[in-house]
Amino acid sequence: MDHLYNQTNKLIQDSFQVLEKSSLVTQETEDEIQEKINLISSNCAKLELQVFKLPIDRRQNAKLRSDQLKYDCKHLQAALAAVKKKRERRKLAETEREQLLNRRFGPEQDLIAINMDHSIQHQTSLQSSNRGVDEMLFTGTNTLESLRSQRMTLKGAQRRIMDMANTLGLSNHTMRLIEKRVSEDKVVFVLGVVITLTVIVLIIIYFT
Repeated sequence: MDHLYNQTNKLIQDSFQVLEKSSLVTQETEDEIQEKINLISSNCAKLELQVFKLPIDRRQNAKLRSDQLKYDCKHLQAALAAVKKKRERRKLAETEREQLLNRRFGPEQDLIAINMDHSIQHQTSLQSSNRGVDEMLFTGTNTLESLRSQRMTLKGAQRRIMDMANTLGLSNHTMRLIEKRVSEDKVVFVLGVVITLTVIVLIIIYFT
């Protein structure tokens, strides 16, 4: 199981490193990363089955490691989608620019050409602003999704800790400390969501 875990974790880390250089990512690279993501998902399913075959004292830690891999896989898929969208926008902008550069104007159309230049600049500025807002909204959505996933992970970890605490006979004082920490995490989560939504709304208002 450790070998499969290490192999899957390496696939995730290598894929993230490639996506960090998004300007160099091609269609072929995206397809290769998607194949790796499919393999990672398959490995996570295998690890999920192997967890229940382990001794009880090792099962809890193995389950947490398996959940972390699935969580990282979701983020990798979201990062790949963002890179794809960015590459498609860049390709579309290059095509539009090439079409405009290849368009010819006659001598009697100089005034039209000048007006076109102003219109093109205005359109380019609007497109840049629109892309910026879209990317910020996408980032905000991913952040909210990440916070939700972390919340679910923390809830699962809390239940497991409570079960372990009952088994090991932890003191009431320790249990209260754990519950207090969970409550603080909930407050941080809510504040994070509110701040993120506020920033997104302000950005939309600013650009519209």
